[in-house]
Amino acid sequence: MSELAKTFEPKAIEAKWYQHWEDNGLFRPERPGAESYTIVNPPPNVTGSLHIGHALDNTLQDIMIRYERLRGKDALWVVGVDHAGIATQMVVERQMEANQDKRTNYSREDFVKKVWEWKEESGGTITRQLRRLGCSMDWSREQFTMDPHFSEAVLKVFVDLYNEGLIYRDKRLVNWDPKLKTAISDLEVENEEVAGHMWHFKYPLQDGETYTYVERDEDGNVTLTEERDYISIATTRPETMLGDGAVAVHPDDERYAPIVGKLCEIPVGPKEHRRLIPIITDDYPDPGFGSGAVKITGAHDENDYGVASRNNIPMYRLMDEVAAMRTDGAPYAEAAARAVEIAKGAETNAKEVDSLNLVPDEYRGLDRYEARKRVVADIDAEGNMIMVEDKMIMQPFGDRGGVVIEPMLTDQWYVNAEELAKKPIEAVKKGDIDIVPKTWEKTFFNWMENIQPWCVSRQLWWGHRIPAWYDADGKVYVAMTEEEAQAQAGEGVALKRDEDVLDTWFSSALWPFATLGWPEETELLKKHYPNDLLVSGFDILFFWDARMMMMGRQLTGENPWPKLYLHGLVRAADGQKMSKSKGNVVDPLGLIDQYGADALRFFMAAMESQGRDIKMDDKRVEGYRNFGTKIWNAARFLQANGIGGSDTISAPAATKPVNRWIIGEVVETLGRLEKAFDEIRFDGMADAIYRFAWGTFCDWYLELIKGDIDDETKAVAAWAFDQILVMLHPFMPFITEELWGAMGKRDYELIVAKWPEPRAEVDMAAKAEVETAIALVSEIRALRAELNIPWSSRLTLHPLEDGAAKGGASLDRMAKADMGEKIDTAPAGSAQVVVQGKSYCVPLADAIDLDAERGRLAKAVEAAEKEVKSLDGRLNNPNFVERAKPEAVEKARADHASRSQEASRLRAALERLG
Repeated sequence: MSELAKTFEPKAIEAKWYQHWEDNGLFRPERPGAESYTIVNPPPNVTGSLHIGHALDNTLQDIMIRYERLRGKDALWVVGVDHAGIATQMVVERQMEANQDKRTNYSREDFVKKVWEWKEESGGTITRQLRRLGCSMDWSREQFTMDPHFSEAVLKVFVDLYNEGLIYRDKRLVNWDPKLKTAISDLEVENEEVAGHMWHFKYPLQDGETYTYVERDEDGNVTLTEERDYISIATTRPETMLGDGAVAVHPDDERYAPIVGKLCEIPVGPKEHRRLIPIITDDYPDPGFGSGAVKITGAHDENDYGVASRNNIPMYRLMDEVAAMRTDGAPYAEAAARAVEIAKGAETNAKEVDSLNLVPDEYRGLDRYEARKRVVADIDAEGNMIMVEDKMIMQPFGDRGGVVIEPMLTDQWYVNAEELAKKPIEAVKKGDIDIVPKTWEKTFFNWMENIQPWCVSRQLWWGHRIPAWYDADGKVYVAMTEEEAQAQAGEGVALKRDEDVLDTWFSSALWPFATLGWPEETELLKKHYPNDLLVSGFDILFFWDARMMMMGRQLTGENPWPKLYLHGLVRAADGQKMSKSKGNVVDPLGLIDQYGADALRFFMAAMESQGRDIKMDDKRVEGYRNFGTKIWNAARFLQANGIGGSDTISAPAATKPVNRWIIGEVVETLGRLEKAFDEIRFDGMADAIYRFAWGTFCDWYLELIKGDIDDETKAVAAWAFDQILVMLHPFMPFITEELWGAMGKRDYELIVAKWPEPRAEVDMAAKAEVETAIALVSEIRALRAELNIPWSSRLTLHPLEDGAAKGGASLDRMAKADMGEKIDTAPAGSAQVVVQGKSYCVPLADAIDLDAERGRLAKAVEAAEKEVKSLDGRLNNPNFVERAKPEAVEKARADHASRSQEASRLRAALERLG
């Protein structure tokens, strides 16, 4: 044994042991013949640093991997980082801007070299931080999504899917980020409600034509009849009017029936070139909203895109890559004239429509918001504005660029996600993939069964460049290399490579198998794919998890894992989502500095309840640091009594009831713990080991054996403590490894020890005997606390019925009480206690001043009940509940529960005195 310091200090212990584990290859010990167990870590961005969500996600994974490693499996936790196309390019460009430099000053190749330089110098921050958390990953095989072998796999997947017709190029509406100048996915768009306006405009009918406009109430009575020469529309984005292809009304809306099929004029632009567009019917417009008529701008609105696609309405793009009004293309007069011909039914093609720039000369080059002001002012000047109303509107913002997204019609590469989603949907329905908790299945099916084509091209320089080349006519050749593409095109055909790169999620979708060597049939792949479990935040269920399912089934024919565990978010103490703008972000490294990694890890496990969000609570983290101190002090107590490490995996032989009892408690705890692991109940796991280690072993077993520690007890205590260290290790690896080594010379470190196998049964007689003793001591201690009975006063318990418990050394030593003879009636001035259904009386006349104690308790009850009544009034007052800050209401509820409980306890104590 090595003597332990008086105080548990995590910092030095954590640094020492992590380095030792990694240096000695203990995260992946050599176990060639062992059953495999595999988890892949959701690869954090190479730009990232550890946040509280990472701390939760990685703690849960580490618990599972350490558990399976202790069970003797060939446990592989795949680690790596994602190249994070948008995020990384942003970081490098910001650094360049700080030096008065910019990307466009360099060739593509030179800029990419700069990104690689940044990656080598600054890209390992989060991997160092994961080590501080105690993550036992296989660092010897750390992966990067831009590693040569991984890049080869990515290109192969693109080429294969293209050849199978599952990847194609198409012109569709995308979310365009004007700051980043690239398309982004729906999942990367955050909708926020902001103050805006709704403008109502007149669209005059062609040649001043009029019609009778009739409005009716709900009962069919006419409420308005008037002659109109216009149709009224409302919009929050007037600048997009220039790209209108039609005005749509509902087919059942009788107000506009007389003008369906006619043409109306967009009231903006030079009068001599005003465009005419048709009035059509579609189910999309809501007759009860606004005027019931909507402008259809298919190239700049998602809903309008659907209407235009269904009705073969031309879609005109108005803006460039920074969301300024276009300056390229045909002159406005020529483009407007051709667009009118198209509106009247002239034949055209998509390429021609795309080239038409319908932005009048005076608006060209203006920012979209400046153009909006000009359009509104010009329409108002002509008298075609009906009204403008203030309105809260939902605006889409890019989660990276932070600016308003512009829906834009562009040419992009798409994956046929609908086809790839079929097998994952089937797998979840059949139970081949188990989503835990099951409540997420409905969300999964809803998204997967309505999935849209997956846009996988991004207009960036950093990332996997799309392996496609074009000839002068725009014909595409997809191949692994330029040489292969040239062979397809033929000798002498000039080719130009596609400028775009692939969406980061496209490459990370290959993570479960490409990290193991796929497409090569490596031994690692054969043994560790499919993986065994994926632990993920629910927020990347569709970003990553579902896409891994799709790619796994398509490319390997197997599901990537049989079980998907989705955990919740870590929220601020008041339940709000953490954000930098709110100033409520919690730094996990700060918590580790203050309380130690073990305490933070145990907090995460204890609070994780199958997908429910976790409220951050520093006091709870501090409490688990105290739990570590409790275990530390238990080890010091054992050492002081000559008890070290055990030399047996099986439970030692035992004759004493207290020793037979603690062996049975280990058996039962192990059963509860393993059941929780099987069900992936992290809160259940933490609860099982916490209750046993703190309550059963430290608070009771060590107290019960004090003063009577013989060789049998030493052997049993050493064994039981070893079982605690092994069972607790997945949750608190640092302190358990330190204590494992300190308790005696070992042949191996705890990280590769054997999971408990007590090979013992629960001794029910010993269990009953010890639990009775514990119950007696607990009741007497509670009685002393409630009634202020000094420790100097010895108490006597008198059974009031047959079959009562016997006294013993534990009652004498731990409660300073004796068991007296049975009596039929409790004497005056006695308190009564009930232990395991049997009643006892405790005479108190010689122990306390009964009248004074009754008076004290009566006053305390009155004060507690008065406060409860006051809190009742506040909580039953709607003005308080509805208008007070949520945290104030929550505190009042907590105070009410606490004081109610206290009042009940005090009343019970008063009743004991009779």
